[in-house]
Amino acid sequence: MEIVSDRTKPQVEEYMTRDVATVSPDATVGDVATRIAESDEHSGFPVCERRRVEGFISARDLLLADNDDPIFKVMTTDLLVAHPEMKVTDAARVILRSGIQKLPVVDDAGNLVGIISNADVIRSQIERATPEKVGKLVRTLEQIHNIELEQERRTVAIDQLTPTQGRVYADELEGRQYELERGLAEPLVVIDNAGTLLLADGHHRVLASDRLGIDAMDAYVIVIDHEIELGMAETAANEGLEELDDIEVVDYARHPLVQTTKRLQSAAND
Repeated sequence: MEIVSDRTKPQVEEYMTRDVATVSPDATVGDVATRIAESDEHSGFPVCERRRVEGFISARDLLLADNDDPIFKVMTTDLLVAHPEMKVTDAARVILRSGIQKLPVVDDAGNLVGIISNADVIRSQIERATPEKVGKLVRTLEQIHNIELEQERRTVAIDQLTPTQGRVYADELEGRQYELERGLAEPLVVIDNAGTLLLADGHHRVLASDRLGIDAMDAYVIVIDHEIELGMAETAANEGLEELDDIEVVDYARHPLVQTTKRLQSAAND
């Protein structure tokens, strides 16, 4: 069992699923096979004794085993696990290079505290707000408008936000809902233009929050004390973006850079 730890953020503990389904080493192959067959989410389980990880059992491990065999006889015991303080990017490398889909997460005592999947890693890299991203936007605005700006961290009401992006994608929106339901929420990036709150970054998160009935969100706020003409505000006005309902939710298959073979063949025949 190999544990890798790193204190640099973003960390695995921010994105892992904490409520993990497990099986006992004494469970039978037949029982676990039934659980896998009846599940839409699980193709295997961590094997735990009093929350301590003893191994992992996958559908492949069950193929040649007898139904009455105990899991501890057929489970994989030499497995990779992550530490909660491991960098998400490092977890991504482990998942990619090992070919596994889910990486158990254990604490210093070897107790299971979560599990991180390839889908969790992907979501961690999409539309992530960072102080560096905010700082870059501040510097850009200061240079363009020859002003000095302040930034602060505060909670903003989502119904007070003016969107500056006309469309979001359905699959990413589902991912953001998944995160919010598990208590994960990256801060928004908002420009307070003399009282007008322009949403600069976080449109998927805001729409996901709205769908879940969340009224307010944490945000990095760039404060402009006297109103100035901003390009993103002009873009929003030109696209008729005044409130969240004005944002179009687009299915990923209709993304302008996604084609189907049928559409490609049709275009070739025209």
